Amino acid sequence: MNPASLTATAPLDAPHDRASFWPAVISLGVGGFAIGTGEFVIMGLLPDVATDLGVTIPQAGHVISAYALGVVIGAPLLAVLAANWSRRSLLVALMALFAVGNLASAMAPGYLSLNLLRFIAALPHGTYFGVAALVAAALAPPERRASAVGLVMCGLTSATLVGVPLAAWLGQHFGWRAAFVLVGAIAAVACVLIWRSVPKMPAAHGASPMRELGALARPQVWLTLGIGAIGFGGMFAVFSYIKPLLTEVTGLSVAAVPLVLSLFGLGMFIGNLVGSRLADRSLNRTIGGVLVWNAIVLGAVVLTAPNVAAISLNVFFVGTIVAIAPALQIRLMDVAGDAQTLAAALNHSAFNLANALGAWLGGVAISAGFGWTSTGWVGALLAVAGMGVFAASLRTARQP
Repeated sequence: MNPASLTATAPLDAPHDRASFWPAVISLGVGGFAIGTGEFVIMGLLPDVATDLGVTIPQAGHVISAYALGVVIGAPLLAVLAANWSRRSLLVALMALFAVGNLASAMAPGYLSLNLLRFIAALPHGTYFGVAALVAAALAPPERRASAVGLVMCGLTSATLVGVPLAAWLGQHFGWRAAFVLVGAIAAVACVLIWRSVPKMPAAHGASPMRELGALARPQVWLTLGIGAIGFGGMFAVFSYIKPLLTEVTGLSVAAVPLVLSLFGLGMFIGNLVGSRLADRSLNRTIGGVLVWNAIVLGAVVLTAPNVAAISLNVFFVGTIVAIAPALQIRLMDVAGDAQTLAAALNHSAFNLANALGAWLGGVAISAGFGWTSTGWVGALLAVAGMGVFAASLRTARQP
């Protein structure tokens, strides 16, 4: 394979109207804001859910796992089944399913039904972001594709700054079900905005479920997914256990923890913007550079944890690790050839696998008695492993 082919592939969808770029991207970002809020808000409302449904907090935490499983399964399934749908119609349908899933979650009568409804609500997650990335890249000039994808992702990252705190406040004052009503309402608004602002884009010529499945026969697709699933897992190894680290090692009060966590959200927002700009300049250098940055920042957690100012700054840096997301999204689109929809959707499946892998390995280290700071070493090792997968990808790409 020619290495140049990894960065030069053009989007399959021809833009219909350059003037529609900003309205379309903003509309797609609103959808991302709804998804980001719905995904993360439950983490702060688990005690309320557990009390209302009569289960333990660990049992209530299974609804998070149900959502992650829905993302992993839904991304490839819906991308393949809807391969020949027009882009705008598919985006509206996906966001409508997300809206219905969240509104139904607010009315779940019991524990099992809530798990099922969170699974259903998660199904459109990965496919939505994959198709939204394809649309944004198609509307942007070729040299600004990663920046366009990053702007769509701003909806997701801004949810950690605005949407999650707002929904959490609503849930604490009016019950956890109110938070899901808010998420469903935002998703409904996104449906209207997408229908009005995103131009009509037919599926790529000759698109079919079988052609999309062809992406799975491409080694570069699997290797790129491996970079995200492994190299991105370090962030979750640290962040999954950041609260006990801050209270037990740093000595922060529980009331002060949200202030530090807001720095993580700010880091995600800035990292996404900076990473997308860098990816427009050099895709592979950005991926490699962010993986090195991951290893440094995550390893530094071990050293900075005892100091309030140092760990606060480091939590911000950990958030910037999301800078790799737009670059991997574009790389998947480039290496997938004529099966871009499935490949683009699988990016978020890989990130959810990273979530599961990082949280599990971090828990293994803590359970083994290495302490709360050991998650930093776990994260750094995952980043190094991600570098190994990236090196294998580049080496394979240079082969005829």
